[in-house]
Amino acid sequence: MATILIVEDEPAVGDLLRQVFTRQGYRVITANGGREALELFQQDRPQTTLLDLHMPGMDGITVLKKIRAIDPQAAVMVLTGLLTDDLENQARELGVTDFLLKGDLSLDVLVGAVGRLRQQQSATLPETSVPFTDALAETAKEVLILVVDDEPQIRDILTQYLTLQGFRVRTARNGPETLQSVEQERPELIILDIYMPGMNGVEVLRQLRDKKNYMGGVIMLTASQDQALLKKAWALGSINVLGKPVDLARLSLVIHTALTFIGR
Repeated sequence: MATILIVEDEPAVGDLLRQVFTRQGYRVITANGGREALELFQQDRPQTTLLDLHMPGMDGITVLKKIRAIDPQAAVMVLTGLLTDDLENQARELGVTDFLLKGDLSLDVLVGAVGRLRQQQSATLPETSVPFTDALAETAKEVLILVVDDEPQIRDILTQYLTLQGFRVRTARNGPETLQSVEQERPELIILDIYMPGMNGVEVLRQLRDKKNYMGGVIMLTASQDQALLKKAWALGSINVLGKPVDLARLSLVIHTALTFIGR
């Protein structure tokens, strides 16, 4: 089984990539910083490393230099949201295998790029993906989840993650879009950011409940612990509150509980 090391300081992105490549049959190890990445690289000697260039503490170029000192031939693919000419030149001089830009990257493209690299390394990949055994699999295809968040990256991560789980997913950027989306098609579950410009999540939920447009399950997302606001959310019938950055494994558990609660 081929090993991939994913070096990514954003937990949600790292968790998503771990699950994607695990399902493709890879053994996946993750690091959220440079020092941890080097320790894991030295210990596990992965066949492929996906390396974020922009990280606090030890940056990706420094990590790449140290990887080259350990193994001059190691396959390293750069995964970054911002690539300047200077960074690209430094990385190319250090022999990176490929550059993948987060903003333009789909999971299919990423998986394909890693797969082609493995073929070039003359390694044998598993013939089939690891079977999907999540407890949500049986009901996921019948469930529509509405993801509401004003941050594009969070919407994208949650959409890709939930789609991989088999759910139908729609998204909204703000309160008015949420109300309109619920009018068009009522979801079984809403993942709703509390803090959004204009109309916050609690006000969105209040309007949905007052109009009786939506009486289903709601998972609230929040980056802070405003107890007064959280109490209002609970009073309006939210099923759970999750902090940001979102722990995707925890989210799966909460979704499963929520769907059980609403009888799915």
